[in-house]
Amino acid sequence: MFRPARSEAELPLATILLYAAPMCGVGFMFLFVSTYLMKFATDVLLIAPATMGAILAASRLWDAISDPLAGYLSDRTHTRLGRRRPWFLAGALPLGLAFALIFGPPRSLDGSNLPLFIGAAVLLFYTGLTVVTMPHDSLGAELSSSYADRNRIFGWRRIFFGIGSLTVFAALSWLAGREDPREAVLLVAGAAAGVTSLLFLMTGSVVRERPENLGRGGRSLLGSLADVARNPHARILTLVFFLQQLAVGSLVTSMAYYTHYVVGDAEALGLLLGVFFVASIASVPVWIVLGRRFEKKPLALAAMCAIGAVLSSLLVLGEGDLAALLVVAALGGAAGGCLDVILPSMQADVIDYDEYHTRERKEGVYFSVWALAAKSAGALAGALLGVLLAGAGFLPNAEQSAEARFAIRLGVAGVPVACYALGTLVFLAFRLDRRAHAQIAEELLARVRRDS
Repeated sequence: MFRPARSEAELPLATILLYAAPMCGVGFMFLFVSTYLMKFATDVLLIAPATMGAILAASRLWDAISDPLAGYLSDRTHTRLGRRRPWFLAGALPLGLAFALIFGPPRSLDGSNLPLFIGAAVLLFYTGLTVVTMPHDSLGAELSSSYADRNRIFGWRRIFFGIGSLTVFAALSWLAGREDPREAVLLVAGAAAGVTSLLFLMTGSVVRERPENLGRGGRSLLGSLADVARNPHARILTLVFFLQQLAVGSLVTSMAYYTHYVVGDAEALGLLLGVFFVASIASVPVWIVLGRRFEKKPLALAAMCAIGAVLSSLLVLGEGDLAALLVVAALGGAAGGCLDVILPSMQADVIDYDEYHTRERKEGVYFSVWALAAKSAGALAGALLGVLLAGAGFLPNAEQSAEARFAIRLGVAGVPVACYALGTLVFLAFRLDRRAHAQIAEELLARVRRDS
């Protein structure tokens, strides 16, 4: 059995891999639903686009409620298995079943019964995803108190998530040539559901938690959320994270329009996204190594400045500049990999600061707040792009005016660059560095020894 260390000793790689492995399945599920569900529902199941849009909107609204609730309940869970593992074991199979049901509704369903079935399956899927991912995020912050080791934990988590996301492109390519899309997508969904469920069951059975954290969750949900709001480091980091996610959301939402109407090559979208994902994953080991030598804040600041500088080139690049765009995607992905590693690692340090002052361990609530920030940023990014396009007179499937093309450039580059610039300024006020965290970790360790 693998047990975490409550010291600066390096966590065994085997423990980190066993912890991070389920993210391969989560990465596939999340991106597959994001990229294919709407098309599958409207083109294959023949559900009205407005109906499917309402189902997806309702699921995201439910997320806003379920994330903090699941995080708080996870913090408060008290069993012989720990606080997080029971959620993996209980949620693994329902999550897999819900994912399979979304893409495999009974063929006998018709009329209003089919949208109702899909709606229930989508809500069950996002509930299952919350049930396992909120405790999983939280466990990552608990595995080690080491300032540098947390970069390894969340770095490998990012690698597995990225690998799962990349396999979506292969799945979509394979699905494009199938004669019976319902049978083909059910095969893909069933395989992904089985693998993801097994990975969560494995992690829940093998990776151990710290027994000293049992019974130390927040006393109430509102009180725990208030503690997050009172934590000065959490306020700064959450705002930086929100701005970073708003930048990413605006970039991703606008990219399809950019490649189609500005670059003039809609098929370049998949290539650019692929290069971005590969560069992001490949860069993670570099950031883990650098994280041992340098402070987290300067690394994150450098990455944010680099991303902003790289993305600003999209304001001028356009038709015929595919080679330059591939370089932008590679550089942006590599710099973005830094934030994927460093920001959640810093979140774990911020939670230690909370424990130092409150004597409570509420990773679940903290990570639920950050999840809500990410989802809110994504929704705002879509709304901003809609306003930009409408104000510029965008016309679908037509030659765009100079104003419309400029609005698209603002969505793909202007908004992200502004967000990274503002985020950099906000980040300058962050003060929880390696030395301050070491003092906190030493006191927390002394408390554990006194109480044991």
